[in-house]
Amino acid sequence: MESQNLKHRSRDDPRFTTTTSNEKNRANRREKRMAMAKRGLRSLVIAVSFPLSLTLLNIYLFGSGRGYASLAKPFWFPPLWLLHTGCLASSFVMGLSAWFVWVEGGFHVKPTALSLYLGYLGLSMAWHPTVLWMGASWAGLLVSLAMVGTLVGCSRDFGKVNPIAGNSVMPCLAWAAFLATVNLKLVFL
Repeated sequence: MESQNLKHRSRDDPRFTTTTSNEKNRANRREKRMAMAKRGLRSLVIAVSFPLSLTLLNIYLFGSGRGYASLAKPFWFPPLWLLHTGCLASSFVMGLSAWFVWVEGGFHVKPTALSLYLGYLGLSMAWHPTVLWMGASWAGLLVSLAMVGTLVGCSRDFGKVNPIAGNSVMPCLAWAAFLATVNLKLVFL
């Protein structure tokens, strides 16, 4: 009787563990991807919140606009709340595009991109106190023109690393050009 010689296959039998080892490999890969996604999300939050928090602090310290509010301005000049909102949006988008470049390893490949980005951050932090707090329109014009220059460089260098990052700098460039136009008009008021 041949049926007495048959053995029952068990899942614990090492000869038949090919499916369980594949499942373990899939679970291991899934865990690695989840850990990588968590690190990526953490770095995204840091990359976006750092320039946003700097801009919020700048608005809190220098955003009252005592020099800006006392001027007689044309009708097309933005109110202070719109200037603050535009600066916040610009810092958010620049943080996001810098993160895109960082993810691709672009700051190691193109170190000038990092220096241009940090230059933009410094210039955008200098614009609020220069124009809105001190009322120095000429200095604000120079700062905003330098901001436009650094954003052109950022767009070029970011675009070489990641085209999405290069294109996402364009709204910030438009905002900086608008600020330069406002500063130019403030000079001749």
